[in-house]
Amino acid sequence: GPLLERRLMDVRLGELPLWLVTCDFSPQGLLGGVQKAWSSYYNKYINVKRGGPAGISMLLAGYCLLSYGWSYQHIKRHRWRKYH
Repeated sequence: GPLLERRLMDVRLGELPLWLVTCDFSPQGLLGGVQKAWSSYYNKYINVKRGGPAGISMLLAGYCLLSYGWSYQHIKRHRWRKYH
């Protein structure tokens, strides 16, 4: 199919620069991409007939890792502080 309609995982390495040029990087295009990714995640892991806690736990684990990454510098400085 056309290069614009292909997903990232279907693009060959040589076609990657041309595929990136055809992508829409406007705020509206980025918002549409985020909405498409969220609906794909939601339909695959959360909105299923025999769902379990996997989708929610993956989301919470991602949040924990992201918040730890944001506060890592503060935690690192706090670790070397002496308590006398």
